[in-house]
Amino acid sequence: MSDKNFDLLEEHGSVLGHPSSLFVLFFTEMWERFSYYGMRALLVIFLIGSITGDNPGWGWEREAALSLLGTYALMVYLTPIAGGWLADNKIGYRNAVGIGALLMTLGHASMAVETPTFLYIGIGLLIIGNGFFKPNMTSIISKLYEGHPEKKDGAYTIFYMGVNAGAFLGIMLCGYLGEKVSWSFGFGLAGIFMFLGMLQFWFAQPLFGDIGAKPDGSKAKAVDIPEGDKLNPFTQLDKILIAAFAILSLIWIFNDPISTIGGYELLPGGAKGTVANTVILTALLLFFTVLVSRFTRYAPITRDRLIAVAIFAFFTVFFWAAFEQAAGTMPIFAADYTQRDLTGGYASMFKIIDLIVTIVPLVIITWVLVRLFSQTWKKISLSNTILAFSFVIIWGIVLFKITNEFSNEGTEVPATWFGILNSLFIIMFAPFFSRWWESKYNPSAAFKYGFGLILLGIGFGFLVFGALGIAQGAKTASVSMMWLVWAYLFHTLGELCLSPVGLSYLSKLVPGRMIAFMFGIWYLAIAIGNKLAHTIGGMIDQITAQYSLSTFFLIFTLIPIGAGVLVMLLNPVLKKLMHGIK
Repeated sequence: MSDKNFDLLEEHGSVLGHPSSLFVLFFTEMWERFSYYGMRALLVIFLIGSITGDNPGWGWEREAALSLLGTYALMVYLTPIAGGWLADNKIGYRNAVGIGALLMTLGHASMAVETPTFLYIGIGLLIIGNGFFKPNMTSIISKLYEGHPEKKDGAYTIFYMGVNAGAFLGIMLCGYLGEKVSWSFGFGLAGIFMFLGMLQFWFAQPLFGDIGAKPDGSKAKAVDIPEGDKLNPFTQLDKILIAAFAILSLIWIFNDPISTIGGYELLPGGAKGTVANTVILTALLLFFTVLVSRFTRYAPITRDRLIAVAIFAFFTVFFWAAFEQAAGTMPIFAADYTQRDLTGGYASMFKIIDLIVTIVPLVIITWVLVRLFSQTWKKISLSNTILAFSFVIIWGIVLFKITNEFSNEGTEVPATWFGILNSLFIIMFAPFFSRWWESKYNPSAAFKYGFGLILLGIGFGFLVFGALGIAQGAKTASVSMMWLVWAYLFHTLGELCLSPVGLSYLSKLVPGRMIAFMFGIWYLAIAIGNKLAHTIGGMIDQITAQYSLSTFFLIFTLIPIGAGVLVMLLNPVLKKLMHGIK
């Protein structure tokens, strides 16, 4: 984008030194993350909840609930590959965001009906909608700051705060309504804010000019080809192997929930049978063959850097396989094994802490909202009216929650509440890590990865100690909630070391013309990690019955720490492969 176009954007008003259009994206992404994390916080607890009581769940087995969650989590990282391509080549980023938001709104509405058919329809719509939405919000920001790289880091930092604000509010409010009032209310609230976010974004289009509009097919794309390098088009064999990989993978992916939940086997032996294992190993072997074939056809420096990215992607699988227990077995630990009934001084202390961590971020976000209104009210009055209405609802629910909590003598901490700790700790510690990476003590990529994996393992170590007193095979217990707090703290510190760093190094190591392909590999690694997380998580009852709950969490302590040590030992190799990229 030219300076002239950027200046035109700033003519619509600036907020905190950035075009007001950035903050439209900030709030749109905030509502999408609100809906995503709000629903995810409820899903497993609702599915495994008792079928009796004032707010009954469905009484599913833990393995079945985690099988469904794992398939959903895997697919939401695969569909953005197709959604990004469609937006880039056919429909444009803004249209893709609008379509995705609409599909996700319908998905949340379906889940609020609380029947198995509508649950599966809802999850399907969320997966497809996410594919349109997820990759294209960041693409719009990239286009917004094209030609202004000096402002891009600050823009993404602001946007990332929107992500965490949405996750924080979604988990807190959807979780509270779902657990304390009605599951339908929790799922429905996620849909309401996705719908309002969609409208707010759509009616703010005048601020964006032609940024993110439908692409003009007549304009040829510039190709980034470094000196001494060459283009490496997909061969017919590459395409055949990728197609075979995709077909085998999809069969394996859907065989798991269909056999585990419905009892129907797409592959003989079910989800963990020999045939299923052979299918997925064959699929991965085919994909590895494609990678080796393509990498060896590049110039040496490009080839080495792509190998470095592939190594980082490999260790990323281990990270997410452990970290994503936050969506599955950690909520189970919070719901069934943690002492959440507080009385006396402990109840009062929790209410005050909860009040502070709820009100302070919301006041800050509301202040940003007012700044946006001061610049754009006349230009996009309908969009701003919808956004203002959204915040009226948010403040209303927050006041209802606070009034309810302080009117009771004791309190029961919602199992979903612990999920907000990740976003809270990110907001608290992200500035420290940012300063660290910019200082002379900035470690190498391998050591950042190693720190991230080791800190993650230490976090699970707290759960290992917390679960030591739980009897073998026990389905309930009452251990201190502080074990979960410490676990979430160290998991967040690990995430700050690894997650943003991985994407940063990918963008530095990969030539511009190959970014889409390598992002596809990166998303595939995260998808595999998510599925693996809930496949292993689904074995919680089996491992707890045979050994102990402490042993189950020990798996997620030792493997990340071992992987962290290994990637640190690979530091000299990775430095050589990166050819001077720091």
